Amino acid sequence: MAWFNFRNNSFKHGIHPPERKRSTNGLAIRQFPFSPVIILPMVQHIGAPSEIMVREGQEVMRGQLLAKAGGYVSVPLHAPVSGTVRKIASVPSISGKMVPGIYLEAFPSASQEVLDGTPIDLTSASSDEILQGIQDAGIVGLGGAAFPTHVKLKVPEGKHCDVLMINGIECEPYLTTDHRVMLEQGEDILMGIKYLLKSTGAAEAIIGIEANKQDAADHLEQLIPEGSNVRVQVVPVKYPQGSEKMLITAILGREVPSGGLPIDVNVVAVNVATTAEIGRLLPHGRGIQERVVTITGPGIEKKGNYRIPIGTPLRFVLEQVGADERISEVYMGGPMMGVAVSNLDISIVKGTSGILVFTKDEVSRPEKVYPCIKCGACVDACPLSLNPSKLGILAKFKAYDLMADEYNLMDCFECGSCSYVCPSHIPLVQQFRSSKAIVRKRIAGKQTMEHAD
Repeated sequence: MAWFNFRNNSFKHGIHPPERKRSTNGLAIRQFPFSPVIILPMVQHIGAPSEIMVREGQEVMRGQLLAKAGGYVSVPLHAPVSGTVRKIASVPSISGKMVPGIYLEAFPSASQEVLDGTPIDLTSASSDEILQGIQDAGIVGLGGAAFPTHVKLKVPEGKHCDVLMINGIECEPYLTTDHRVMLEQGEDILMGIKYLLKSTGAAEAIIGIEANKQDAADHLEQLIPEGSNVRVQVVPVKYPQGSEKMLITAILGREVPSGGLPIDVNVVAVNVATTAEIGRLLPHGRGIQERVVTITGPGIEKKGNYRIPIGTPLRFVLEQVGADERISEVYMGGPMMGVAVSNLDISIVKGTSGILVFTKDEVSRPEKVYPCIKCGACVDACPLSLNPSKLGILAKFKAYDLMADEYNLMDCFECGSCSYVCPSHIPLVQQFRSSKAIVRKRIAGKQTMEHAD
């Protein structure tokens, strides 16, 4: 049995929302049907958008390069299906904005075999060649952040990585994507770890898994060869332990400094599904064209974990899984950190880990937002020991600079713990998100003026 972490209890604070995972955690991953039309936004990751390389009317094969990386902090995009480029135009995105994109019409009778490229030979490839292979495969963080993985893995000059942390926590309620990947793609995960260890130079890899996935922990431990520098560590269940900073604290007892990154404490953290894709794609030189998504919630008839082609329209997805006609809210991601969808014409992107559907029966909104009663519940819940109450008051008075400079607003990763426990129903996370956007805009404006001078 995988070793349970009794030595370090966990990170401080946090919450315990209902897990709601039982309806899908026992369901094997199934291949999702191919949509007649695939909609591919060029903005699917943090950084510069992908740059389109195909033309309207062009026939493409599954796995073929459609768009190249728009810079170093960017990744390419590959065809999720064999078909014809019907239109290059603006497409809807989850942000509400229209962005450049491709409408790809699938060949109805194609075998949908995937094109192979140039394999990345683990034994002979250098660290830089592995990182280039990861970028060429279009791989980004599949836990939801969608940050280009090759950038995250590049250890900066003067820094050192001694631990590779594989994040299999998946603490969001309802989601079971990573759980099923660990049970069904163990060999891919271990192959991905080999690539990651070589690219980062880390001496060991630790796969962090919460105690509610003991079957996955035991399965992976059985696959790890004796004497390996890879081990599994099980930690107590608590939200938001899936945040890499919290996981590093829980397992290693190291605290990432304010404004810092895991590499500041000699750690690189990678999501377990991202690791599996590295292990699945690089040996064949393929690009990512699909991902595993949990589709669940009270408004879904055919709940499950599905391998879905990237670019599949959300409306098509809901039709296939039998969505209730009384849909009230649809989330991309989980209920804590996911984003409520305002348009069913958006599509599955690389960062989509889950689709959560509620009907009118389950959704209730507070009739009124009450003033802060200074109960301290949000302070006790915040995993970063911030003062959400004070930040909320400052946001109300638009004291954005004070929020950032004195109360560490930018450290907030919007986990939603404070909003979850607030008895006054104050939308704290929304306030912090908008405040951070204003702070970033001011910083960008100052930098522009400095360059002009």
